[in-house]
Amino acid sequence: MTGIICALKVEVDDIIKVMENVKVEEKTGMRFYSGKIFGREVAAVECGVGKVNAAMCTQVMIDLYSPDEIINSGIAGALSEDTEIGDVVICTDVVQHDMDTTELGEPLGMLQFNDCRVMSIEADCEIISKLEAACKAVPNTKYETGRVATGDKFVSRRDERRRINEVFSAIACEMEGGAIAQVCFRNKVPFGIIRAISDSVRENEGMDFFKFRDMAASRSVQIISEYLRG
Repeated sequence: MTGIICALKVEVDDIIKVMENVKVEEKTGMRFYSGKIFGREVAAVECGVGKVNAAMCTQVMIDLYSPDEIINSGIAGALSEDTEIGDVVICTDVVQHDMDTTELGEPLGMLQFNDCRVMSIEADCEIISKLEAACKAVPNTKYETGRVATGDKFVSRRDERRRINEVFSAIACEMEGGAIAQVCFRNKVPFGIIRAISDSVRENEGMDFFKFRDMAASRSVQIISEYLRG
């Protein structure tokens, strides 16, 4: 089974439209839709905004469905000058830019577990390859692979975006992927993250997100559909 976690309801609604034999289960206030798409078993859910919502949703999905893989689909803001609105970012690895224990001598972004410490969490190589193939199957899709930065803050200001890019070498920022990756990492579930860019570094002052949100979300759903078809 493939689990699909989205931050926006519009994405889940579009996925449900092509899902057969839909079943609904509600846990922790979230609606999980399961069924088949192109003959493949799929579960899809809107997790809501932010890392806690995303982490809670991911663990519930794993407990309910035991997915073979989890895909996080959504939108993101560009951190690179070369990444434009409508472009697609396939995550190679993810960091949490707001994880800060620097006062204790740790690097910014260091994740601390009971048995290990990591700076970033890598997405599954096979899923990355399949997402690249899916992007190539969607007409007029420009995509790139790179690091994604997650934090519990909507980052709008250009200087903040450039700082995150310089510190973490990330090309996009959003608010859920790092938490989903962290839960998958601890549960040993392969994951992938794909994000369509809704606002760019050069043009964004906070409003491009609302203007291009639905367009970017639609692009993500197209790619997920091609991923499942493949």
